[in-house]
Amino acid sequence: MNEKRANQRLTDFNEVAVSVISGDENLPETGISYHYSEDISVSGVRIRGDILLPIDTLLKIDIKLKTLFSRISTLGKVKWIKTILENVWYEVGVEFFNTPPETIQKIGDYISLKQEYKNLYPFNLLFCDFAKNDGRELK
Repeated sequence: MNEKRANQRLTDFNEVAVSVISGDENLPETGISYHYSEDISVSGVRIRGDILLPIDTLLKIDIKLKTLFSRISTLGKVKWIKTILENVWYEVGVEFFNTPPETIQKIGDYISLKQEYKNLYPFNLLFCDFAKNDGRELK
């Protein structure tokens, strides 16, 4: 299968806060329940939530990068939608735009750091990824 993505994508869970900037009139501007991302690249992110966001909806996205202990904020546009469970759970592909260069650099550094760690400690990272429950670490 040919990969269409131009940028390296890291499969990783991160906390996310999403708000609608513009889009469907029926969408709430606040209270959008998209709480984590599933993967990230310097050009976009895949998020999961319980509200169907139409294609071309403009979003403000705040992502907490757990390894760097920092937050990034950027704008994004919904590029694709996948229904996981009808009227309950959706995946949305978001393409970043108007992202400051320092934010792109921070995402790139995060991806590089996680990939380097994965290469050095593949079993440890594998265990950490399986020790998740709905994006939260088990206690």
